[in-house]
Order: sequence, then C-alpha cells, then structure tokens
Amino acid sequence: MTRVLIAPDKFKGSMTAAQVGAAVAAGIRQVVPHASVTVVPVADGGDGTVAAALAAGFEAVPVVATGPTGEPVETTYAKRDDLAVVELADVSGLLRLPGGAFAPMSATSRGTGEVIAAAVDAGCRRVVLGIGGSAGTDGGAGLVRALGARLLDAGGIEIGDGGAPLADVATLDLTALRERMAGVEITVACDVDNPLTGPPGAATVYGPQKGADVVQVAALDSALAHWADIVTATTGTDRRDIPGAGAAGGVGFAAVAILDGTLAPGIELILELTDFADHLVATDLVVTGEGALDEQTLHGKAPAGVATAALAAGVPVVAVCGRNTLSGNRLQSAGFTAAYSLSTIEPDINRCFTDGEELLKRLGAQIAERHLARAPAAPNQR
Repeated sequence: MTRVLIAPDKFKGSMTAAQVGAAVAAGIRQVVPHASVTVVPVADGGDGTVAAALAAGFEAVPVVATGPTGEPVETTYAKRDDLAVVELADVSGLLRLPGGAFAPMSATSRGTGEVIAAAVDAGCRRVVLGIGGSAGTDGGAGLVRALGARLLDAGGIEIGDGGAPLADVATLDLTALRERMAGVEITVACDVDNPLTGPPGAATVYGPQKGADVVQVAALDSALAHWADIVTATTGTDRRDIPGAGAAGGVGFAAVAILDGTLAPGIELILELTDFADHLVATDLVVTGEGALDEQTLHGKAPAGVATAALAAGVPVVAVCGRNTLSGNRLQSAGFTAAYSLSTIEPDINRCFTDGEELLKRLGAQIAERHLARAPAAPNQR
C-alpha cells in the first residue's frame, strides 16, 4: 500500500493546518484511492501550536484569561499527562487585540502567565510555550506577574501593565513565583535569535509591527534595558543578550532569566510532540506546506523542519503553498523535491483565499499523479 504523510502548517488568514491537510488528502485519494493517507498538522510555535497538539491526541483544557489589553478572552491549552502546551498567540497575541487596535505601550503578556498558572495548578510539571505572534513588548513582565512575581516602583506600588511602565520598576520580588514554579520545566518554542535590547532587539525590530512609532520604540527599548538591569540585579545573571531573548516582545527573556526556561526551535518541539518520527515509518511521500514559501521558510519555519526530518528518514518531500518565491535550486537545497502553489492554477489571489480548499484538492491530485501514480505496492521500495 502506498503511504502518504501530510504535515502542513496553516495557510495564514485562509485555512488551518488541518483544513490544508484534509484538502490535499482528498485530492490524493481521487487519483490513488488505495493510498493510506495520514494528516499530522504542524506549527512552528505561533498560532496553530495548540491545534497541532490537540490533533496529536492532547486534551483540550479551556481557560478564561486576560487579553493583551485587559479584556477577558477564552483560550485553550493542550494537556497530556503532566505536559501542557500553551500558545501565547491565542491569549496575548495580535489576533486578540479588540478591533485590531494596536496598544504598543500597554499590551501585556499577563494572560499567557495565567494560562501557565492554570496548567501548573492542574498538575502539569512540564510546559511547552509557543511564543509567536505577541501583541506587546513588555519583556515578559506580565507573564511572570501572573505567576507570582511582584514589580514595584520606588514607592513600593505595583507598576501598571505593558512595556512603558517597566521604566518605573525599582524592585522585583520573585518569592511567590519561585515557590509556585518550583519543579516546573519550561521549554519555549522560539524561532528568532534577537536579543532583548538594542538595534536588533525586541522593540526596535518588532515594535513597529505592533504599532509603535519611532518615539515609542525608543521608549520601549529604554524600558526593556532598565527591566533587564532589575532582573540581573535580582537573579545575579544577565540574560538580555542571549539569542531569542527578544522573542515575543521579551517574553523569551523572562522565560529564560526568571523561569529558568530553555529556548528551542518551534518546529522541532512540535514534531516531537506529534511523534512525527513514528509517522515516517514505512512512508513513501511527505507533503508539507504553508501559505507562502519564501526565504523565511528556510529559517526555522515548519515546512523546512518537516523536510529536514523526512529526508533524515529517507522519505521524499513535496510542498504546497499559496505562493512560492523560491527558485528550484533553493527548494532542492532545502530538501524539497517539488513545490505546488495555488497561484499557478489560480492567478486571482482572492479566489486563492476563498476557494483554497478546492484548489488544494487539485494540487493534491497533481502530486498523486506525478509522485504516486507509479508508486510500488510495497512501501519504501524506492
């Protein structure tokens, strides 16, 4: 029997990873009805991370937490045994800004900390935290405050939420946080290598994407530097310059410097959570993809991680996407046998969004015709 493993990320703004996988699978089965097709949705640590865990059999645990501008939001973490998967994007992310209105100086990561707290209170001792898509630049201060940290100004009063108030921190009290988080292992899915501050830091690089103007970027960078000074004085170690400290507006910094967490490539964590290596056994073809295949894809994004894992197991990989800007040589050097884009069969970009699932079925059929129609009956006889 021909065996196909479909492991796509989402097509952002259009289809979830599960929808992408189902559409491609339907197209493949039209051409090779006897094929055994398995869909394993993946993600790189941003939105879709919890969905990938749930598709892998984790339990969904609903939580009401604080959104980036203080409003309550309904979110979910994924739980299996003592392991929780938490997705910052779904509680403290840009997609949770009311009306899409930016709040660069006041947006908080507090809600993400509340979800972690709920998981810890439910008995989880290991937490995988996906931190893509943050709405704020608060250095992870909101997150650690939700776990028990106290950030006080010179008068002994708790500071406000967001990045701007970090300039007023005089004292950091970690007593309650350390008691609550004792024995809890934090692993952060992080795909950027920015430090916390300076020209390549959280405020300068990502602040404008979150609505910060030039003056606000400078103020946020200064506030983050002061926050790092306070954390360093409290913990005895300066972690502001580690690669990834600037991820998610500085949440990466707080996770490592205060929670003793470790940073790891998001797709590698997701592949481990979904038991991807087991799915590769006796597989003839892997299909992966995301909305856009471009140079960013090759730097830690989900399709590149899937390709690396598949090729290590000796399984060929093809990709599907909305559009592809990579040359054939770049695709091959990254391990892809071929790439199939919606734009090649439908030049109208609006239709690619509205009719994406039907178009993906057509791509699935093309993949089957070109890569599976002559596949041998016995798997892995290549």
